[in-house]
Amino acid sequence: MHIETIKAYRLMQPFVEGRYNMSKGRGADGFDAVIVSVTSNTGLTGWGEMAPLGNFYSAAFAAGAQAGVAEIAPHLLGQDPRALTRLNRLMDTVFKGHPYIKSALDMACSDLTARAAGVPLVTMFGGRESDMADLYRVVTHGPVETMAANAKQIVSEGFHRLQVKVGGIVHDDIERVAAVAASVPKGTVIFCDANAGWSAYQARQFVDATREIDYTMEQPCVSIDDCLSVRRSLDKPMVLDESVTSLEEMLDIHRRGAADGLTLKISRLGGVTKTRQIRDLAVDLGFMVTVEDTGGAEVDTAAMAHLSLSTPEERRLHAIAFHEWVTVRTARNAPPVIGSRMGIPDGPGLGIDVDLELLGKPFLDASY
Repeated sequence: MHIETIKAYRLMQPFVEGRYNMSKGRGADGFDAVIVSVTSNTGLTGWGEMAPLGNFYSAAFAAGAQAGVAEIAPHLLGQDPRALTRLNRLMDTVFKGHPYIKSALDMACSDLTARAAGVPLVTMFGGRESDMADLYRVVTHGPVETMAANAKQIVSEGFHRLQVKVGGIVHDDIERVAAVAASVPKGTVIFCDANAGWSAYQARQFVDATREIDYTMEQPCVSIDDCLSVRRSLDKPMVLDESVTSLEEMLDIHRRGAADGLTLKISRLGGVTKTRQIRDLAVDLGFMVTVEDTGGAEVDTAAMAHLSLSTPEERRLHAIAFHEWVTVRTARNAPPVIGSRMGIPDGPGLGIDVDLELLGKPFLDASY
């Protein structure tokens, strides 16, 4: 089997609830996705997707993915799509760095490999550990009253896990989190996610003032050093997200005891192959793990679901249903969401059925 054709599409995916706001005035109106199809000489096609959250969240942007995919694709034509480790080494050889550019290509080849084997992708990732994964919802950064009302509404819809955006002016964020915690039932799981928005000094101010609130701290500062200094004064769990950019960074976090849990983003790590490798080692090292991505619709969410549900349940934190965030639909047979839990689509590979009419004209159409 060899790769016969690679096509790529760029698609804007507006958010259902309007602008998504984080600290420091950062925000986005939707995901700017790059979707890739890889077709073999046997006629089977695999799909991949990556979508950055604006240009401010990760070291990734859609225009860069579009340009980079066009650069890498010719090198993959004629290669065996099932040789995933070799393909990743090849991509790293011909295009240094920029893992987000390679993510959709690796995902598409992984999907194609599982389809060729006639098994769901979760089987290739180690096997299904449970039928459904718990979902969380985000309380975006904004006025205190708005955030409290949003949290109350989310819980009324049956969700029990909240990620509350902080990382702005510390005293205001203290008030925000206190109001959110007071507005939801006791036992609601709260993550306070600063998205690396604070200095260590600011984060310690927040930690000291919120000791009576039950939450998990997520990525308070930019550097691992600063996050570690905050953790030393923290009497709650800490999860790192933006700091996990490679296997080496994950091992450094473990050696230094800088976190209890990790959020692994597929595109930040270069695709599902490398994410699975890091996930497995993180689990063996004792971390709690969330597997998700920077954004996307049905294709990317399906990959997230397969990785989440192949993560041991006792080590899995939660998941997120990005395809429900956006107004467009790119595929049928999306990951099923029942209440506040998400499953895996039925069928081989990712299990999704992409609707080509919704994707429009490809910006790349390369053939062997």
